[in-house]
Amino acid sequence: MNIRPAVESDARAVAEVHVRTWQSAYCGIVPDAYLDALSTDRHEIAWRESIARGSPELWVADSQSEITGWVAFGRSRDADATPAVGEMEAIYVSPHHWSAGIGRNLWFTARARLLERKFDAATLWVLEENQRAIRFYRATGFTPNLSSRREIHIGGKSLWEVRYECVLLERSL
Repeated sequence: MNIRPAVESDARAVAEVHVRTWQSAYCGIVPDAYLDALSTDRHEIAWRESIARGSPELWVADSQSEITGWVAFGRSRDADATPAVGEMEAIYVSPHHWSAGIGRNLWFTARARLLERKFDAATLWVLEENQRAIRFYRATGFTPNLSSRREIHIGGKSLWEVRYECVLLERSL
């Protein structure tokens, strides 16, 4: 497996992983009609534009010429974030490759890049019902900030998400 920066020709594969992972990870959480309507074509267009812009930074896990996962990250988008806070906007691994270490390797790459960019902490948002993702985030050093809990709506359903935080660099006194 090779972890590398995404290039525009990866957009279709990134979109396919995005859609497949949503359909698996959010089954029973997000309404089926919403998941069934997800469009790889629309996601491909969005990812191609994002890769061209370079924002968010996007890295892929490439295994034998197959994109098996990806991570998107950059400066935190939260209004209350300081300039030293980065954000893991999304991390997805194709369901057929779950629990194979790909997500952990993608996170280690994102963490290293965030540190290179002088961020000393990272955040992410996760649906409270997504217990698989929460276990992963906790195992990689993230902790919940329960005061950040917010309601969102996906496919006409109210869902709750919470911000998780991870210290990347301890500051000495």
